[in-house]
Amino acid sequence: MKILDCGCGCGRGDLLREFSKLDLDAYGLDISARSQELNSDLNIEICDINSQNIPFLDNSFDVVFSKSLIGHLNNTNHLLKESHRVLREGGLLIIMSPDWTSQYKTIFDDPTLVKFFTKKSLYSVLSMHEFRKIRVNHSRQIPIVWKYHFLNYICVIATPFIPARVTVSFLRWSRELMLIGSCIK
Repeated sequence: MKILDCGCGCGRGDLLREFSKLDLDAYGLDISARSQELNSDLNIEICDINSQNIPFLDNSFDVVFSKSLIGHLNNTNHLLKESHRVLREGGLLIIMSPDWTSQYKTIFDDPTLVKFFTKKSLYSVLSMHEFRKIRVNHSRQIPIVWKYHFLNYICVIATPFIPARVTVSFLRWSRELMLIGSCIK
């Protein structure tokens, strides 16, 4: 399976490296040349997805993935149009973005975020680009909650008591939700 990680990590390449460990034919796309320098063992192309086309042929990938990229782009339509172009027919697009409804108190703390999404708005923007079988769900960035779903209820109960700007990662991620949008070309 061939996967493209758009915005592969501002130098870190963590998820791209994990995709490679899973024996996926993994490629990354990032605006920063530092990503290539720090991850010379990974396939990373430099591209400003706000204005440049993804440097791959049409119908090249089985999966296009991005985590926390779409909110940093002035031109989200270009990302989605290009993702559609490089996906094979039946290919999967996965977009992750902070959820406005759970992070509205802190989302403006990141001055590089220029667009904000809810479940409805992410669904709408994906449907505007001819994707099918669109699903948008909430997720917490806590792997143990993925494994033991009942822990999500504890997070829901605890959320009102967790300060908006808490610095402990586990508590922060218990409070903050991510959107995961998935769809098919």
